Amino acid sequence: MKKILTISILIAAMLCTGLGATAQNRYGVIGGFSFSQASEVGNRGTTTRYNAGVTYQLKLPMGFSIQPSLMYHSKGVRAGRIADLPGTNMDLTIGYLELPVSFQWGPDLLLFRPFLDVTPYIGVGLNNKISCKGAAEAESFTGKNIWQAAGVSRMEYGLGVGIGVEIWRFQIIGRYNWNFGPLYRDNPNIDTASQAAWFMENAFGEGGNFKGLTLSVSFLF
Repeated sequence: MKKILTISILIAAMLCTGLGATAQNRYGVIGGFSFSQASEVGNRGTTTRYNAGVTYQLKLPMGFSIQPSLMYHSKGVRAGRIADLPGTNMDLTIGYLELPVSFQWGPDLLLFRPFLDVTPYIGVGLNNKISCKGAAEAESFTGKNIWQAAGVSRMEYGLGVGIGVEIWRFQIIGRYNWNFGPLYRDNPNIDTASQAAWFMENAFGEGGNFKGLTLSVSFLF
């Protein structure tokens, strides 16, 4: 799956380069909010984060368009009852440098353009924050930018599906995203004595990753 997504993103980039001279294209800025939680995990609620970056739209014939973006995307999860222990919970936030490529189709209705959206994406983690709370106060822990020592996977890849509308220079998209692969990865550098590693393994050791809704607005020049 990861190879398929990477290949599709590379093909889209080559299409944008090869067709950019003949097709209508526009640059823009993009930003919005993410409402995320995690799969395979007992969630305590949805976490609201944000995303922002730059985008490029390549319009093709018959209502199709390709729109890659480069953005900072913050995602979070609020997990509860870690290892099925009451009173234990963990808040995890990861900020990714993300490359989504939106494949869109929709008819141009002159005043506006509604469209369907399918978006594979890949990303790399730039920063994270882990806040853990155990049953006892002494078991609480907060740390930043802990990766291998806690088993936090730095790479991400996934797929988003949604709908959008384009009015003049503005574009609004609602999209549901699924990160694929495990968020926790065992490795020789894990600090087995650390609280962060214990919480990560017991929350995500059997799978689970980010999923959720993003709402974004683009302004195209």
